Amino acid sequence: MTKADIVNEIARNTGIEKLTVQTTVETFMDTVKDCMVKGNNVYLRGFGSFIVKKRAKKTARNISKNTTIIIPAHNIPAFKPAKSFITDVKNNVKK
Repeated sequence: MTKADIVNEIARNTGIEKLTVQTTVETFMDTVKDCMVKGNNVYLRGFGSFIVKKRAKKTARNISKNTTIIIPAHNIPAFKPAKSFITDVKNNVKK
């Protein structure tokens, strides 16, 4: 499902104009991104959490050049679904 599909689905279910829904969805995504860039987590009860994970410094290998490189510590964005979300997905997946 794409962002356009989400906008269409919300507009169809709520009766709100697509342009208004699109603005709301994009503002939501921008807000989540801005919070995470600042190092803050975003918690949506019953849905999940957008969290900033810290990765430690590590040593890696460049196989093509046969050299060792150091990857510095860094942060990455992650999503952790709520328990109810996980349960719903597990119980409703079509096999």
